[in-house]
Amino acid sequence: MEFISMYELPILRWFHIVAMVYWLGGEWGVFQTSYHVVNRKLPMPERKRHMETAYRIDILARTGIIMLFPLGMHMGYLWGVQPYAGAWLTGMWLFFFGWLALCWAAFIYRETDRGLVLTKLDEAIRYFVIPALAIASIASLLGYGPFSAGDGQKWFAIKMLIFSGLLVIGLLLRFIMREWTVMFRKLAVDGNNPEVENRLEESIRFGRRLAYIYWIGILTTAFFGAVKPF
Repeated sequence: MEFISMYELPILRWFHIVAMVYWLGGEWGVFQTSYHVVNRKLPMPERKRHMETAYRIDILARTGIIMLFPLGMHMGYLWGVQPYAGAWLTGMWLFFFGWLALCWAAFIYRETDRGLVLTKLDEAIRYFVIPALAIASIASLLGYGPFSAGDGQKWFAIKMLIFSGLLVIGLLLRFIMREWTVMFRKLAVDGNNPEVENRLEESIRFGRRLAYIYWIGILTTAFFGAVKPF
């Protein structure tokens, strides 16, 4: 127990860094792969292969996103900027491991009707997590808690607020990737379909614009976690 107590924070910090790396790196990988997904000059099997690569990269980014929250909240308790411990921390970890299992199940059954249902359930969880996190962060910055926001402590609530905004962008990107699956099904049946191809290109163009904002937000979140300026 003494060993765990001594190294608890450094180990959590290490996992947090790894999750952040997979998040940022994974999004970059999906971004680059998307160029081949929409390339009409490539044969359909090749495009589908690149889409499969994008999904395999993206699952690591999704894993990192989900794990960052419990890691951050656990470290927040050890830093004294959030008051929840004990059974609350245990319940939080169990919830997020369950969410992670759902996310991986959606990945395993991707390109099937079951996978689409699981993906929608994964997305639905975010509808509750995002506003809860945003409201808690804003309330804390206004002095109502639950996070501490005294001198030198505001960074945690600000970081969590930015993180909630990034989850919104991530949700939009999930919609885009789900749309890829639907459109590629149509292309597999119809063959050359200019209307579907145009929609696919528009979808990915919008996703790339979001990606630039996403990267800036990820780096900003990392800055507040590392520097703790306020």
